[in-house]
Amino acid sequence: MKPLFIVLILVGIQGSSAVKHSLKYFYTASSGIKNFPSYVSAGLVDDVQISYCDSNINKNIPKQDWIKKVSSEYPNYWKEETQTCQVKQRIFKANLEIAKQRFNQTEGVHFYQQMYGCEWDDETGEARGYDEFGYDGEDLITLNPKTQEWIAPKPQAVITKHKWDHDKDAAEHEKYYLTQICAEWLQKYVNYGRSSLMRTDLPSVSLLQRTPSSPVSCIATGFYPKRAEMFWRKNGEEIHDGVDKGEILPNNDGTFQMSAHIDLRSVPTEDWPKYECVFQLYGVNDITNRLEKTRILTNGRTYLYKCIYF
Repeated sequence: MKPLFIVLILVGIQGSSAVKHSLKYFYTASSGIKNFPSYVSAGLVDDVQISYCDSNINKNIPKQDWIKKVSSEYPNYWKEETQTCQVKQRIFKANLEIAKQRFNQTEGVHFYQQMYGCEWDDETGEARGYDEFGYDGEDLITLNPKTQEWIAPKPQAVITKHKWDHDKDAAEHEKYYLTQICAEWLQKYVNYGRSSLMRTDLPSVSLLQRTPSSPVSCIATGFYPKRAEMFWRKNGEEIHDGVDKGEILPNNDGTFQMSAHIDLRSVPTEDWPKYECVFQLYGVNDITNRLEKTRILTNGRTYLYKCIYF
């Protein structure tokens, strides 16, 4: 479990020709944070946020125009989603207090989280589900989808593992949901938002350097979908030494950005043209930027935004 879904760092890489879609739900109960909701939840389709609820608004709301189409087929959809949010809120706040007791913690900032969902391959029809819980940014208890048993990496979660493993009815329900129901809803959501989710937005790719001794940053921003990769190569061969690859991050407009930095302090300037940054986006040709002094911007500031989903 990644530490805190509030800043979502969901890494995507270029895959095969088949398109895999994903449905993800994130739930977080927190304590000790002033002026922040004690409970937050969000739903995402293909890493695009579709819903949001928190303990302040106490209501589940749509975050994309196309997801509102669900109401024409299921008139009570958002009412039921709000009810689910309210029930989950009570459960998560209670579970946070239980976790704090088991870890012998009463003061300070603490988080109890769940991330679950499924992936669906629209070519093979194969679906895969997952369900993970975390406490303070570390794995607490995770479902093994093959055995339908729970894995407890923390001793404080062993009692919960035994309890959930022995609840066979709940295990069957979880298996049915993650392997069938989740994929069925994912397909519906993809159909609602197909024109948006299946689009392709090409990025602008730039080379930036803050100071003459700083690493050179290759930055691509404004691309969609998220299935992208970026790397540096020398003389046509991908290199890893001296390269620091950043995460794929969301922009405020629904597109994404990513970066890859290379340290050239030991490389003579005359050898720079041997290097190039390569950006790969699912379904389009590679975008290549050769490392040349005249192409490097030196504005002194690089903007990489981490979006909070509200």
